[in-house]
This record gives sequence, structure tokens and C-alpha cells, in this order.
Amino acid sequence: MLAGETYSAVDPQLLEELTEVKEIIHDYNLLSPSEIQKGKEILRGLLGHIADDEFLIVQPFYCDYGKQISVGKRFFANFNFTVLDEARVTIGDGCFIGPNVSIYTACHSTDPMERNSRREWAEPVTIGNNVWIGGSVTILPGVKIGDNVTIGAGSVVTKDIPSNCVAISNPCKVVKSI
Repeated sequence: MLAGETYSAVDPQLLEELTEVKEIIHDYNLLSPSEIQKGKEILRGLLGHIADDEFLIVQPFYCDYGKQISVGKRFFANFNFTVLDEARVTIGDGCFIGPNVSIYTACHSTDPMERNSRREWAEPVTIGNNVWIGGSVTILPGVKIGDNVTIGAGSVVTKDIPSNCVAISNPCKVVKSI
């Protein structure tokens, strides 16, 4: 899966891992806002890497495996942050994620027969340093977003976005260099 090769989405081992993570996420999402330290402990055990203690992921938060997610220093994600991390998702330092943002790494065939076989593959997503992702943005598999980027609310990021720019729309495109 992490190598980008096809795999069975109904593999018993993967389904067991998904169920275990769903239990952890369920517990995290039920925490009281005053239980921030307990929430950070849960996320430290779930996510693959958290660079420092200056991070916050507002509930509810959803992910598939967790361990493929890496976040840099001073990370913030608002509510309804969803990460389908069948491949690695790497987020740099100083990144802020608006509400209702989704990052997808899982890929499915457009051929119905292949898709119905439950075979899929995954492509990593990389987000650079000092990136602001506006509310309700969707980032598709394989995308790389450079440093110092703002992605406008509601955008669908289908292709790589270079550093030092503002990008918006569906499909997302650069509208301003900074």
C-alpha cells in the first residue's frame, strides 16, 4: 500500500487496522474540550509523527490509519479534518487547516469492473511549510503543495501547487505569486 502498489481494500489485516483506528478516533472525538492534554496523548499514539507540543486538531477528526500522517511544528487543524492516509501524508511546519478539509491518498479505477474488484492503490500527499488551507478544501492523491502557499476556501487541489503563491478554484490554480 505504501509503495503505491495495488492492494485489496477488503484485506482482513487492513480491515482490522481500520477498526482499531476507528475505536481510537471515536474516543478522541468524544473528549471534552477541557481534556486537551489527553487528546494530545491519543494523537501522539495514533499519528506517525508530531514535531512539537504546539499542535491542535479540533474534534471531530477522522483518518484511516493515522500512522502515515506526519505534522510539523505549530500545526493546527479545525473541525472535520479528514485524512484518508493509505499513503503518507506529510504536512510541514506552521501549517493551518480550515474546517471541513479533506486529504485523500486512496485511488480507485474509473473502470467499473476493476473498481468493483475492491483493488485500489494510494499516492502520497505532501504539504510544505507555512501553508494555509482554507475551509472545505479537498486535496487529491499524489498532490504536492509547496511552501508559503494559501489555498482558497472550497478549492479542489488536483495537481501540484508551487511555493509562494495563492491558489484557488476547482480545479485549483495559481492566481497570485507572493
